[in-house]
Amino acid sequence: MTPRRARDDRGARKLNQAWGEVRAFLASACNTQMASVVGSIATNSIHITMNTSNHSRLPSDLPKPVDDGAARHLEGLHLPSVILASSDGTSIDLGSLKGRWVIYVYPMTGRPGAPLPDGWNDVPGARGCTSQSCSFRDHHKELLGLDVGVLGLSAQASDEQCEAKDRLHLPFELLCDASLKLKQALRLPTFAIDGIELYKRLTFITEDDRISKVFYPVFPPDRNADEVLSWLHNNTTRSA
Repeated sequence: MTPRRARDDRGARKLNQAWGEVRAFLASACNTQMASVVGSIATNSIHITMNTSNHSRLPSDLPKPVDDGAARHLEGLHLPSVILASSDGTSIDLGSLKGRWVIYVYPMTGRPGAPLPDGWNDVPGARGCTSQSCSFRDHHKELLGLDVGVLGLSAQASDEQCEAKDRLHLPFELLCDASLKLKQALRLPTFAIDGIELYKRLTFITEDDRISKVFYPVFPPDRNADEVLSWLHNNTTRSA
């Protein structure tokens, strides 16, 4: 159980206890039927609040994405000289990256209290951006121990990425590609929902701006960091 989930569970128990006291008062002051109605409303409100505020818990029935071949051309390509805004307020030129980097490309991170696009869970591979980011956060020290840096990248606005970085306590930066520059430069796959074009989820490992490994499709997202680490441990020698 994560600290966030622990806090959510404790909050839910306190709310349930408080509403139990309200129901007891209403039962004595009015009637049992009214108390039952109020209690039911309170229970449903708590359930809805818990579900909409925690995007890191993945439903068990998410559709699995299939490999449509949209990323087969990427291995061996060099990152273009594309400058993207970073969540630390600076800009990063992907073409100037040196050493080994993990760049995970994701559709969009959900925000507490903000609804996801209609049908989001039905799009194969769309759900799971928060859990994927948290997974790379939890394995960040191990990746640094292998001398590997981490960057997240999406088409979301910079302010949304800064909010996600702070809320999730990410020890690495998120890059904003709202103009879909990498779609044009590398032909990265995208999909559209609610009139918005977003990147499909994929992860690549680079060595001095050259893409040496691609993970696509990525599923489940919360296991991606483990897959990356496994590949890195088995490929300690850089490609020529």
